[in-house]
Amino acid sequence: MNFLVTGGAGFIGSHICERLLREWHSVWILDDLNPFYDPKLKQANLRELEALGRPLQFIKGDICDRKKLDDLCGKVKFDQVIHIAARAGVRPSIQEPALYQRVNVEGTVNVLEAARTHGVRKVILASSSSVYGVNSKVPFREHDPIFQAISPYAASKLACESLGHVYHRLYDMKVAALRFFTVYGPRQRPDLAIRKFSEMIMAGKPIPVYGDGSTARDYTYIDDILNGIAACISRDFGYEIFNLGESRIVRLDRLIELLEEALGKKAIIDSQPNQPGDVPLTFADVSKARKLLGYEPQVKIEEGIRRFAQWFLSTRK
Repeated sequence: MNFLVTGGAGFIGSHICERLLREWHSVWILDDLNPFYDPKLKQANLRELEALGRPLQFIKGDICDRKKLDDLCGKVKFDQVIHIAARAGVRPSIQEPALYQRVNVEGTVNVLEAARTHGVRKVILASSSSVYGVNSKVPFREHDPIFQAISPYAASKLACESLGHVYHRLYDMKVAALRFFTVYGPRQRPDLAIRKFSEMIMAGKPIPVYGDGSTARDYTYIDDILNGIAACISRDFGYEIFNLGESRIVRLDRLIELLEEALGKKAIIDSQPNQPGDVPLTFADVSKARKLLGYEPQVKIEEGIRRFAQWFLSTRK
C-alpha cells in the first residue's frame, strides 16, 4: 500500500516508516525538519530509513502549507495517511499557545482536507494522554469526560480528535485517534525526560526533578505503539479513539533508579517546584484497544529502559 506519514522524520514517525518499509509498503514522508530540536537528529533518522533500500520518498514541507499537501495527494494515490506531525510538548506550548493551535489544529484540518479531496478513505491521527488533564478517575478510559485540558498542547490535541469525528460524520472518512502514553525508546526526542535525563546523568549534570518524585507516568515502549498502529492499519472501523499505553504506572523516582542501573551511573538530583501544565498521573485503560485491535503491550519498563540505554550508549560511541 501507499502511505503518507506526516512528521515521518521524527521519533515516533521514523519508527512507523521503518515498520512500513520493512513490510514492503511504499512510504512518502512529509516533514518540515523544524528546529524544535536539532534537525540533524531527524536527518540521521532519514538516513537510517534510506539505508533500508525500500520505496521511500521524502518531501520537505509544512502541514500548514495546504497547497503542498494538495499537490502531493494529487500526484500519489495514497491508501492511508498516518498523521504524526505536530508541535509537541506541554511546557513549550505554554510559552507559544498560538503556534501550537496553528500547527496542530490548522495543520490537521489541512491533512484531513487533502485526504478528503483526493479520496483517501482512512486517516490515523496521533493524539496524546495529555487530553485527560487532571483526571481523578484512573485508569483513564476513552469515554471519560475530558473538557478541562490544562495546557495549549492538550487543547490542540482534543481539537484534532474532534475534527477527526467531524470528517467521519460528514464525509464518511475512516479515522482513528490514538492517545499515546509517554512513548520512549531509540531515537527519542532530546527534550523528553528519559533521553534528557540520560544525557545529563552521563555528563555528570544535575537533572531537574519537578515535585517530590511522586508524579507517575504510563511509559510505553515504541514497539508496543507500533503494534497498535499496525493493528489500526489492518482493521476496518468508522471513527474510534484508542488508548495506547502499557497500562502500568511508574513513579518518577523509580524511573530515575532504572536509568541509573541501566547507565551504570548515579544521578545528581536538582529538586524544583511543580511545573504549570504538568499532570500528576497518567494511566491507560487499554481494554478497548485489546478488544478491538488485539493490542497487548509486551515491553515492561525494566526491559524497555535496558533497551533504550543500550541504544543511547551506542550513540555516544
